[in-house]
Amino acid sequence: MNTRFIGLICFAWLWTANAHAADYFLEAESFAHKGGWVVDQQFMDLMGSPYLMAHGMGTPVGDASTQITLPEAGTYYVYVRTFNWTSPWHNGEGPGKFRLVVGGKRLASPLGAEGTEWMWQAAGKVTVRNPQTVVTLQDLTGFNGRCDAIYFTTEENRSLPSDVAALDRFRRKAQHRPDVPEKAGTYDLVIVGGGIAGMSAAIAAARLGCRVALINDRPVLGGNNSSEIRVHLGGRIEAGAYQELGNLQKEWGPSRGGNAQPADFYEDEKKAEAIAREQNITLFANRRALGVQMDGQKIVAVVARHIETGEDMRFEAPLFADCTGDGTIGYLAGADYRMGRESRDEFGETTAPANADKMTMGASVQWYAEDAGKPAAFPPFNYGVAFNDQNCEKVMMGEWTWETGMNYDQIRDFERIRDYGLMVVYSNWSFLKNGLKENDPYKNRKLGWVAYVAGKRESRRLMGDYILKEDDLQKNVAHEDGTAATTWSIDLHYPDPKNTANFPGAEFKSIAVHKTIYPYPIPYRCLYSRNVDNLFMAGRNISVTHVALGTVRVMRTTGMMGEVVGMAASLCKRFGEAPRGIYRRHLEELKALMKEGVGGKGLPNNQKYNEGGTLSKPPEVK
Repeated sequence: MNTRFIGLICFAWLWTANAHAADYFLEAESFAHKGGWVVDQQFMDLMGSPYLMAHGMGTPVGDASTQITLPEAGTYYVYVRTFNWTSPWHNGEGPGKFRLVVGGKRLASPLGAEGTEWMWQAAGKVTVRNPQTVVTLQDLTGFNGRCDAIYFTTEENRSLPSDVAALDRFRRKAQHRPDVPEKAGTYDLVIVGGGIAGMSAAIAAARLGCRVALINDRPVLGGNNSSEIRVHLGGRIEAGAYQELGNLQKEWGPSRGGNAQPADFYEDEKKAEAIAREQNITLFANRRALGVQMDGQKIVAVVARHIETGEDMRFEAPLFADCTGDGTIGYLAGADYRMGRESRDEFGETTAPANADKMTMGASVQWYAEDAGKPAAFPPFNYGVAFNDQNCEKVMMGEWTWETGMNYDQIRDFERIRDYGLMVVYSNWSFLKNGLKENDPYKNRKLGWVAYVAGKRESRRLMGDYILKEDDLQKNVAHEDGTAATTWSIDLHYPDPKNTANFPGAEFKSIAVHKTIYPYPIPYRCLYSRNVDNLFMAGRNISVTHVALGTVRVMRTTGMMGEVVGMAASLCKRFGEAPRGIYRRHLEELKALMKEGVGGKGLPNNQKYNEGGTLSKPPEVK
C-alpha cells in the first residue's frame, strides 16, 4: 500500500508544531480495517466527531487496524481521545476498556475506563524504528469502549484541545480541510435523512422529474425501520381521500412486521435497490449534514461530512427537505421550532399537561437474547444501576417499552440517553445470568442483538404555516389542504409507574396511552417551514403539537408525508414556486398528483399492521 493511498484511506495528517517536534493525527473512524468495531456518528455534532466503538455485548470484538506513516523514526508520546461512558452513573473505573498497539508493541495504559467526559488520555510512549507502521485497537471487554482519535507527538506533555470548538479547529488544521467544500453536483431538491419519509420524498420527486440528492448519515436506509434499529412500519396506507399515497411502500417495505426481530426482517437490501433503480436520485450515504449556508430566509446549500473520511461536500439546490427526524436542517437554518410539551391552555388540548414543560417521548435501545444451545456465561456488569429479585425484568427481549431519556434533552443529552439504554440492558441481563437465584430459563441464553443506534421518537418539531393540534384530530376539523391520512391513535408515552417506583428518576421503561381517531388528513401547511422559504419537512419533525405528534410519528404515515413533499417539490420546479406558493396557487395540481400517486399499481398491501388501536367513527358535524 503506497503512502498516498494510506493518506486517503486513513486521513492521518502530519505537521510540524515547532522545530523540535514531529506530530501525527489519526481519526479512529477512518481505520482501513475496522474488525468488530462499529462507526458511531450519532453524536458527532455534540462531541466533534464520529468514533469507533467496540459493541460486543460483553464479548471482546475483533481488532481494528490501519497502516500509517509517521513523519520520522523515534520515540512518540501517544494520546487517545476516549470516554468512560458509564461515568454519569458510576464513580470509578468503567467497563469500556481497550488497548492500543503500535507496530506490534502494546502500550502500557488500558484506555477508555477513566475520567468523566470525552478526554485525551495518555496512552504511553512508543519507539518506532520504521516510520511506516500499523496501529491496532484491541478491545478488552466487549462493553462499548470508544476511540475518537489518536495523536502521536515527539514532544512530551503536549497540551491538546478539549472543547468542541477548539477541537474542530485543531482537526481542520490537522486534516488540511479546504475552506470551501467540494460541490456535490446540481440538483432540484436536496433531501437530508434516508428514513422512510426521506426515501419516499426522494422517489416521488424523482419520478416526477426532479434531480434529487438524498443524504443519509448511515450506511443503510430506512431509519427506524432498518436492521440497525428494528422498528416495524406502523400505521396504515390506503386510507383517507388519497388512497394511492403509500403505494411506494408496497414496492420496498418489509413483508414482515415486528419490533426487535432478526436483521433480515427489515430487508435493507430491498430499500437500497429501490433507491438505486431511480435514475434521478443520487444517494450520498454515510454523510452527516452539519451546516447550512443562507441567503436571507432561503437555504443556499447544505454541507455534509463523510462519517469515515471526514470529507465535506456542499449540496446546492433551490429546494431542501428536512427528513432528519431531529429537524437538524431547519434548526441550522434558523427555522422556528418547538421541543417539549405545550400547556393545556395554549391550544386547548385536554391531553396536554397543565403547564408547559420540556418532557418528550424517549428513545429505545431494543434487544433480544437467543438460545446458545449450551450454558452461556455473561460478565458481571454493575455500574450504577442495581438490580435484585424484586426489580429486575425477567424477560428475554426488550422492544419499544425499553425507553429512556424522557426527562432529558433528546438532542443535547442524546449520548447519555443512548448509553443509559445500553447500561440497563447489560445490568439487567447480568443480574439474570449471575444474580437471580432461579435463573434456569437464562442459563443457555446469550445476548443475540442489542441496538447501539437508538430509536428516537421525539425531539424538535419545525413550525409551518399551520400547527396540527388535538382538536383537529378529535373533532375531525376539515382543512382544504388535507393530504396523507394519519391513522394511528394519539399514542403518547410516559414513564412506567412501576419502573419509576423501582428506579425513581432513572426510569428505563415506558407505558403508552392511546386515544383513537378517525383517519385524519394532515394539512399541507404542516409540511413546510413558516420562516425558511425553501424548506420542506416530512417525518416526526413536522408542524404539530406534542400531543398531535402522537399520531403522525409512525413510519407508514411519515412515508406518505414524504410522497406529498416530493410531489409538491415537482410542482415548485414546474411553476417556479416556493413551498408556500403551492398552497396559495397550485393546491388543485397537488391534489391531482395525490389522487394519481407515484407508486406501482395493483401491488398487494401486506402492511396492514396498525397497533395504534381501533379507529373511532368520525364525530357528528353540528
